[in-house]
Amino acid sequence: MVRLIFLFFILFNSVCLWAVNLDAILSSKPEKKLSDYGLFDDLNNQIPSEGVHPYILHSALFSDYADKERFVYVPKGVRAKFKPNEVYEFPVGAVLVKTFSYADTTNMGKKLLETRLLLNQENGWKAHTYVWNEDQTDAFLKVAGFTYDDIEFFKNGKVMKVSYRVPNQNQCKECHLKNNSIMPIGPKSRNLNFSIQYQDQEKNQISFWIENGLVENHMPLDLIVNWTDKSASLDHRARAYLDINCGHCHLSSGSASNTGLYLNFTETNEMNIGIYKKPVAAGRASADLKYSIVPGKPNESILLHRMNSLDPGVMMPESGRALLHTEGVNLINEWIENIQ
Repeated sequence: MVRLIFLFFILFNSVCLWAVNLDAILSSKPEKKLSDYGLFDDLNNQIPSEGVHPYILHSALFSDYADKERFVYVPKGVRAKFKPNEVYEFPVGAVLVKTFSYADTTNMGKKLLETRLLLNQENGWKAHTYVWNEDQTDAFLKVAGFTYDDIEFFKNGKVMKVSYRVPNQNQCKECHLKNNSIMPIGPKSRNLNFSIQYQDQEKNQISFWIENGLVENHMPLDLIVNWTDKSASLDHRARAYLDINCGHCHLSSGSASNTGLYLNFTETNEMNIGIYKKPVAAGRASADLKYSIVPGKPNESILLHRMNSLDPGVMMPESGRALLHTEGVNLINEWIENIQ
């Protein structure tokens, strides 16, 4: 009898150990450790718990060449709602997870840096950042941010170095603020409407989400292009890049709404996109240039000038990077050159 009770105790705790902790997700006080949320069966290898699913965006935000793994959790019995050209409207209890890492030069594995959580609670989304310990066994809450000094990593066959900055909570709000509330950025229908490899099958992500009860049934919008796909048109590639890297702030409801520069993919007004648009506040950041975009003249375009800077008072985006995104700068340079 004692043996049966002991076996039941072990089984019960092993099941609970890896179950998603909905109480922690909904708590007004964030957990101290990432493991406390129960989102992963295997933290170090980023193997998610049951009901937590990986997802990939077709075009992703540049973050100093860091690799990213994304996961979504929606409680059973509720579903996210489809909103055209918007992020899905997720139910209370939903979680979006993003883990940042680099290909480690020391052991050819990967070095986990931080995991960011967006928790949808009764009073809205809350953003929390967890920094990984040296042993890579768990990640711990960092409200004030953190800096990894001089990390070396492999990218495109060569070693690169960066002082990688984990954002504080206020910096998280810079990108995720919409209508004065924290909101997700990436998981829109058009960013997910393509197939990825799941554990046992390759499947369209939206079809997978619908079949697994994450979202309501809907007709997905056309796919936004991957900005690295050179078979797509230059205009679509450039607009996709600006959408994911700039469009969450530069839209009418974003934190940069007062600039009048709107870079979301669905914007059609040329002036709003920046063509012959004068800056709202001229100064050092504009380098005395007159317009955000001068067709055919990237060197006279404020947009490219700020993308091509590492000066904290000039650079765009203002946070989230310490390196130039050479590929992105080259793409926008070519796009501006070809605007008629």
